[in-house]
Amino acid sequence: PSTAPRGSHRSELILFMALAFLVSWASWFAAIGIGGSAMTAPTVLPYLFGAFGPLIAALVIRIRRVRRGEPVPEHVVRFRRKTLLLAPLLMVLASATVLAAVLLAYAAGEPALSLDDVKGVMKDAGGPAAFLVSMVISGPLSEEPGWRGTAYPRMRASMGRFQVGVVLGVIWAVWHLPLFFINGTVQNGLGLNSPSGVLFAVSAVPMAMLTAYAYERAGVVAAMAVHFAVNTTMILTGVEAPVTQALIIGVQAIIVVLLLATTRPTDNSAHNPTAATLTPASPTASRPAASQPDETARV
Repeated sequence: PSTAPRGSHRSELILFMALAFLVSWASWFAAIGIGGSAMTAPTVLPYLFGAFGPLIAALVIRIRRVRRGEPVPEHVVRFRRKTLLLAPLLMVLASATVLAAVLLAYAAGEPALSLDDVKGVMKDAGGPAAFLVSMVISGPLSEEPGWRGTAYPRMRASMGRFQVGVVLGVIWAVWHLPLFFINGTVQNGLGLNSPSGVLFAVSAVPMAMLTAYAYERAGVVAAMAVHFAVNTTMILTGVEAPVTQALIIGVQAIIVVLLLATTRPTDNSAHNPTAATLTPASPTASRPAASQPDETARV
């Protein structure tokens, strides 16, 4: 495949961000205008559709790239068999960061976890199966192919891992803002001007780094697993108190720093079929890059 200039990745990133915000914010502001609860008709329709803004934008970018015959961007992680092993392990680690913070909060005087509360959450969602399906679709599936599978590799082409984590985390937090004004959402329950609302926004940064680490290790599936684990554990444990939120941010920040500081960044040449032609020092630089199938590449 022909090499794509770095400027092409930048233009795709701008297009992705514009589409993701346009689809999500237009839908959510429509929900705000309609009024009512996020989970009752007709508000539920634009509310749910807005969550898929990043996924829709990612699909547009992928279709556009395929039609142009462009190569896989730098830092893209292909689906590999190791994902089947790493994704569950990373999911357990992500859930453990929340549970550790909840236990620390309990030791500091916060209420203990109640099994009745967990059963209540499951019942309100329509049962365990419906709850798990909703947790996979809302967040992991609707967002990760976009934020990690599309935005992250293009941002990594010109930024370091920590820098991307902070920048993408801030963008992610801003993207959530309209949800604070839709009745019935988790964000609306926290309140935009409350300590819990501020901590929710801040938590997007360590979460962006944690899901990015998972993406680098095993692709979008692993990023989805981490996102699912954190969201599900927080809802089941009823995390709302600012103390618990702050502890989750602290625990995740420590884990992320340790993970990123002790592991090497993803090797581009392992995932980018054009890496050899882009690296002058490569011994195969004088030979055309071998063509590889693109069916498994992330968007």
